[in-house]
Amino acid sequence: MKINSLVFGFICIFLHLSLQAFSAQFITPGDRMMAQYFKSQADEIAAESLNEIKTIEDWGARKNIYRKQMHEMLGLDPMPERTPLKAVVTGKIDHSEFEVWKLHFQSKPKLYVTANLYVPKSIKKPAPTILYVCGHGSVKEGGVSYGNKVHYQHHGVWFARNGYVCLIIDTLQLGEIEGIHHGTYNHNMWWWNSRGYSSASVEAWNCIRALDYLETLDFVDKERFGVTGRSGGGAYSWWISVLDKRIKVSAPVAGITSLKNHVYAGYPNSGRLAHGVVEGHCDCMFQVNTYRWDFGQVASLVAPRPLMILNTDDDRIFPLNGVNDVFNHARRIYDLHEARDKIGLVITPGGHKDTQSLRVPAFSWFNRHLKGSEEPVTIVAEKLFKPQQLRVFNQLPKDSINGKIQEQFTQLAKESDGSGETTIKLLAEKTFQGWPSKAFSLNKKENFQVEYEGVIFKAIDFDSQKHVRLRAYIAHRKGLRNPSRVDLEVLNESYWTKYLHLGRFAFTDVWQEELKLAGIDADLPVSKKQKKALAVHMEKMRKSDVVYVVFMPRGLGLSVLSEDDRHITQVRRRFMLLGQTLAGMQVWDVRRCIQLVEDFSYKCPITLWGYDDTSSLIALASLFEDVSAVHIKGYPQNDKDQPDYLNISRIATPGQILDLVRGKSKVNLLR
Repeated sequence: MKINSLVFGFICIFLHLSLQAFSAQFITPGDRMMAQYFKSQADEIAAESLNEIKTIEDWGARKNIYRKQMHEMLGLDPMPERTPLKAVVTGKIDHSEFEVWKLHFQSKPKLYVTANLYVPKSIKKPAPTILYVCGHGSVKEGGVSYGNKVHYQHHGVWFARNGYVCLIIDTLQLGEIEGIHHGTYNHNMWWWNSRGYSSASVEAWNCIRALDYLETLDFVDKERFGVTGRSGGGAYSWWISVLDKRIKVSAPVAGITSLKNHVYAGYPNSGRLAHGVVEGHCDCMFQVNTYRWDFGQVASLVAPRPLMILNTDDDRIFPLNGVNDVFNHARRIYDLHEARDKIGLVITPGGHKDTQSLRVPAFSWFNRHLKGSEEPVTIVAEKLFKPQQLRVFNQLPKDSINGKIQEQFTQLAKESDGSGETTIKLLAEKTFQGWPSKAFSLNKKENFQVEYEGVIFKAIDFDSQKHVRLRAYIAHRKGLRNPSRVDLEVLNESYWTKYLHLGRFAFTDVWQEELKLAGIDADLPVSKKQKKALAVHMEKMRKSDVVYVVFMPRGLGLSVLSEDDRHITQVRRRFMLLGQTLAGMQVWDVRRCIQLVEDFSYKCPITLWGYDDTSSLIALASLFEDVSAVHIKGYPQNDKDQPDYLNISRIATPGQILDLVRGKSKVNLLR
């Protein structure tokens, strides 16, 4: 194996790779490639969104499938068990017009939801009821979190004063018991993608259970549920409206925009190549987008129930053009239902703020569709209570799992689950749905070819996807016609960097400037031992009947991203919005490189070699391509160690994947 490593150390240097190396402060060729790719993919998804729906019959045939897909993308298929809520009212606040109940319930055992219930005193019969879901309004004093229900209390006050029951529930992250929303955004918990988990999953489930709680109250009209919330609460309004038909009227505020806005077209004139507003949103705003939806498809699933979309005209994280796109997308489905009067769009001046001008139309919407009233809104929404008054717990429960719910929310695969054929089919459908579905040309082109001491080195550029142009490096002895096999090495960044340093052994004089661009010191001394080792391996190459191929998938080598951690995080989050992951598309790149090798018509076996992260890439690629052997070093032992692939942990463990590989190819575990 060392022959591959040493030889390709200098191949990759002198075959003008370093000409394209940039330091962290510059935009890299990889950044430019990714920006083009993101635009192309988002545009493709937008163009195809609900394309199959032409008539109301089409919608009737597909809507339940879409709704099931949304359950799955929110980690709710299968649905968690509806365990006892164990609701407890810890106190009440008396106001002349209403009461405020301070309560908690358990949406799952030991998963606590803290809430305030606003109950008007004027109730004479079951009243229309609003579920208010909170955005990111933190209320914390002296290290004590009082929950974002405190920040949004004025909504509950208004509804109660106007004859509605209103339940305001805290979110997982900003409730009295603080959990995590920012798994991928801040905490490098990329295994959330692998487990098909998003913090949106818990928020959606808590909303469902909140409705279950409301149904236990005899003063609540179970046929007149509405939902609203802004920002994060706007997003959760969408989830519960789509998932649960008990919601009869919806008024999400500043909680949705188009996929294009999120991925590449959100911050105009930002100076960045891909300026999507995903960078301004935490993970709770997004489903795991397995089925590659645009957000207009989410909105459409509320039809034909009354829906008002509200936003401001200068909201930097929910841009107006994207909001209009979502509205128009949904209105087409409402038109199929002949229910255009049931959908509305309100745009008011301003930025991302909770204003009276936004609230009044929402209040009127609920009055019209839950109370049959067109009376003008005359009461102002105002905050009346101090945080301490609305606090549910004087002491937080010690058995709470709120801070670790991400570890156990979704149902994971067990070692005994599934057959090989079924597993591979599920991987294609739910993990690699974002792979291209149509065959297309490799468009291969030889970039250069040189000879060095009886060994031929060449570089071949090819298309992995539209806008993803990659390079494979090939070496073999001069005159080799019928190789015994092809060894395809897939390098990670650390191996790549090591090989770049090795390259200076033979080519310092020729490649000083290139080495400098790559950040490699060309003047470092080369020991006699190193020179001898290089000579020995070159001699082996001259006697070998093997073709050696070295390859780096997107995001590595020539297409490496700038070294800013925040930038790399946001690139990886964009992939999830496209129904992909960076690692998942790197598996596709490996497949395309295997196809490139097959296109050379060598008529000999192909073996794969991978290290650490790339060991997982080649294992998965080998399930979909014909290879004779897989050589692996540092294969991941669990789903937190492996690269993230959408939903894979719900389908198979890393050990199961390796067993599937053994069923198709010889597996050699390297030390």
